[in-house]
Amino acid sequence: MIATVAYIEEKFDEFNQSIFGGELPRIPIVLGRATRVIGAFTYKVRSNFWGKKEYVDLKLRFSTKFDLPENELQDVIIHEMIHYYIHFKNLKDRSAHGPLFKDIMNQINKNFSRKISIRHKGAVKSNEQITDAKPRCRVVAVVTMKDGKIGIKILPRIKEKVHHYYNAVSNSPTVSQVELYITLNPFFGQYPCSSALRIHYIDPEILQSQLADANKVVF
Repeated sequence: MIATVAYIEEKFDEFNQSIFGGELPRIPIVLGRATRVIGAFTYKVRSNFWGKKEYVDLKLRFSTKFDLPENELQDVIIHEMIHYYIHFKNLKDRSAHGPLFKDIMNQINKNFSRKISIRHKGAVKSNEQITDAKPRCRVVAVVTMKDGKIGIKILPRIKEKVHHYYNAVSNSPTVSQVELYITLNPFFGQYPCSSALRIHYIDPEILQSQLADANKVVF
């Protein structure tokens, strides 16, 4: 089954009442053609006049590149609703899929006979991902800007080029911090690999989730 806005809205309302006590307000459902992520809860962060952070542009995003059994698509929807619930209730967790997320997920699986998982199992059914099934080591530079935005850059696995990029970007007056990670996560295969001094902006929560098993590199 391929995701549609009408179906997701219907299931959102159903699961909101049966699982989340009707507490979650509707937010926009956005469809895309992502090949690495089936679903995502996303938002933007900005500072108001008094410097307080505000969370805006909340969305539930789903890819139409995956044809899943209906029960698996429903589990993906509930997975993203858990992220939304934690955010909406202003609850704190150690990471995107930390102890709190896992506790809520396990309770839902137990009480409602679901099979929600940390990583969406349906992702491996995409033709695009099957061709990239062999683990590939990638160097990921995570660049935090002084305005709070976060971007990433996939770098060639050449020490001199990594070192050059790190130094050049770290010295930029608009950059607050540069961190380097090594990961086998195929999620990062959708980004081009080069040593050009540019970044691709990404939602911080999605990035944190995808780097959960990565190793940090320190020069």
